Amino acid sequence: MNGIEALQHLQAEATAWRRQLHENPELDYRLDKTARFVAEKLASFGVDHIETGIAETGIVALIYGQSRKGPTIALRADMDALPILEQSDKLWSSKVPGKMHACGHDGHMAILLGAAKYLAASRRFKGSVALIFQPAEESGEGGQRMVQAGIMDRFSIAKVFGLHNVPGIKVGHFGICQGPIMAALDEFDLIVKGRGGHAAKPQEAIDPVVIAAQIVVGLQALVSRKTNPMEALVISVTKLKAAQAYNVIPDQVDLAGSVRTLVPDLQDFAQGQIFAAARGIARGFGADVEFEYRRSAPVTINHPGETDLAVKAARDLVGPACVDEKISPRMGSEDFAYMLEARPGAIIFLGNGSTASLHHPGYDFNDEALPYGIGYRANVVETVLAL
Repeated sequence: MNGIEALQHLQAEATAWRRQLHENPELDYRLDKTARFVAEKLASFGVDHIETGIAETGIVALIYGQSRKGPTIALRADMDALPILEQSDKLWSSKVPGKMHACGHDGHMAILLGAAKYLAASRRFKGSVALIFQPAEESGEGGQRMVQAGIMDRFSIAKVFGLHNVPGIKVGHFGICQGPIMAALDEFDLIVKGRGGHAAKPQEAIDPVVIAAQIVVGLQALVSRKTNPMEALVISVTKLKAAQAYNVIPDQVDLAGSVRTLVPDLQDFAQGQIFAAARGIARGFGADVEFEYRRSAPVTINHPGETDLAVKAARDLVGPACVDEKISPRMGSEDFAYMLEARPGAIIFLGNGSTASLHHPGYDFNDEALPYGIGYRANVVETVLAL
């Protein structure tokens, strides 16, 4: 197993990769330059097989161990950026206005590239490692599409391991837990259909703005009064569109929002109860609603055995005191959940230090965390595929 000292020689090179990727962010599946950069680096390391164009711009690369007689495990990194105007004031800030790596996927790629370079050179394991570089994590679709493309069967993947940086956790520290670790993400659109009119004569209208306000407040009672307080559920109305004039009561108001939960059964509850509550409130005022509900990503659930392997790999790197194996789950979501539905595995949180939060325009991945991420990735392989 590797201690952190054995991997620090890769930090300068990984930092250069990370900052180049940060300067050139791309969105969703449109990752042509990013995927080309990753594939070229992998080829230069002498990995054994590279397959591109999976789920449009995804990549799977294979590295064989000293002995080919063994299983294949996968390490996954996400590649896409966010449509945010960067305000970090770093020398390597985004060169593409309105796009930035505000979630650290540039760091995740650099970490997996660093691990690839180390593993291709050392090969101190049996079986094979599949390196998954995934598009479109931010839209919640890329992980599912890569699974649907058949990568688990095509590359005979037995286990899969993920990693995500977390601001607020110290650099050199890790956090993980068994079972649900990140929430499911669902989205909904709701149209309140009333009857418009003049703002001076509300009695002649059925005001959808007032009804929408009642619905926004009413939905919170589903969380506070209809669910077990020990089971996390978050319903957030994040969009509201009404009339554009001061003196007009509109015919309709458009609402939209998200639902997050760590309990899969609560997704069905939320879908049914949001519609029932909204329709009941609207009809009480003589209006009605149209409702659409979409499942974006399932609950991210770490498997027990693979979580134990991840904990061992992290502790071998930084020591037991720096690994919290019972961290509280996060209400953010991850489409890595689809890969964990397809194969046993685990995702771990990597400390990013005292930085701006994820998805903030001032965020930047902390390059001091790179050797810890690389070392963890390498140790997972040498732990699970030990010679």
